Amino acid sequence: MKRLLTASLLTVLLLAPPVLAHHAAAGIDRSKTVTVEGTVKQFKWGNPHAWLDLEVPRTGGGGVDLWILEMTSPAYLVRAGWKATTLKAGEKVKVVARPFKNGDPGGIFVSVTLPDGRTLTEQAQPAAPPAAQAK
Repeated sequence: MKRLLTASLLTVLLLAPPVLAHHAAAGIDRSKTVTVEGTVKQFKWGNPHAWLDLEVPRTGGGGVDLWILEMTSPAYLVRAGWKATTLKAGEKVKVVARPFKNGDPGGIFVSVTLPDGRTLTEQAQPAAPPAAQAK
């Protein structure tokens, strides 16, 4: 019984750091947001996270930077109005994100404004209150 307990404890200890490291987002500056506009290169819809690759023109011209933006799970995105086909390669969008601390292009997305003007986040938006009835 003691060996089983020891083995179980060691297993938990060995598995815990990778799990914590994955969700720690230590490289993200959560105190800042940046807004970038660019062209969707690829929208990857998969677990455990969706990803958006966005080509953003460099300031002052001269090429583009590839912004890699981590999103939440498709299960959450669906509840917020997303579909696997919401973003298509070639579309121009505006993204608000929490940037990487080291200044690399990318981070964690906060919202995406689509070409039709709709803005989607990872959170389901509350329903609008019913219109006041005329008296």
